[in-house]
Amino acid sequence: MAQGKKRKRKLSKRQQAMYRRRRIVVGVALALAVALTVFCVYSIGRGIGAVGQGMESRAASRVDVSRKVVPQPHRTTGIRNCDSSSVHMQLSPKTTSIPVGGSLEWTETITHDGDKSCLIDVSDSSVVLTITSGDDTIWRSDSCPADSDLLLMAKGDRKIRTVTWNANRSGQECVQDDALPKIDAGTYVGQLSLKGDKDVTSDPVTVVVN
Repeated sequence: MAQGKKRKRKLSKRQQAMYRRRRIVVGVALALAVALTVFCVYSIGRGIGAVGQGMESRAASRVDVSRKVVPQPHRTTGIRNCDSSSVHMQLSPKTTSIPVGGSLEWTETITHDGDKSCLIDVSDSSVVLTITSGDDTIWRSDSCPADSDLLLMAKGDRKIRTVTWNANRSGQECVQDDALPKIDAGTYVGQLSLKGDKDVTSDPVTVVVN
């Protein structure tokens, strides 16, 4: 006799209701778990982004602060300026007599004879040749502005340069040398000085314009 098919177990209405409730609970739990996972991933992502922005912001702040804290470089940082204790000046004319309307070449010598190195601006705006006649200032080499020419000098160093005076008179304003008025015959005195330090000067030198 052939074996008959097994009959499925018939569930009661109470059991069916119980299984439905279990499936609902499991489904809700799964949905909550998925939602919680999505929320956690989203929160972690935002947290990482906030941390990254915070780090960038702090880095930018550090850069800004460092830019404000770092002082602007100063030309004498770590090295002092030359003064009368470290340098002296000499001035010598090529000749002591020139004709009216002529020109005179002066040799300027700056010698370092101190013990420590120092900085000095050797431009016409700092090392100034002045020509006078009595109390009257006739000509100055710094009448027109000049760029700084910083020189680091050590013991025994010497800076030599020449300046030409065309026997003319400079004024308060910068005027091209060939446009300056010529001076009359007379006796004039040249002297070299370091602007900003009245104690650094050369001996005065007398010349005659005839």
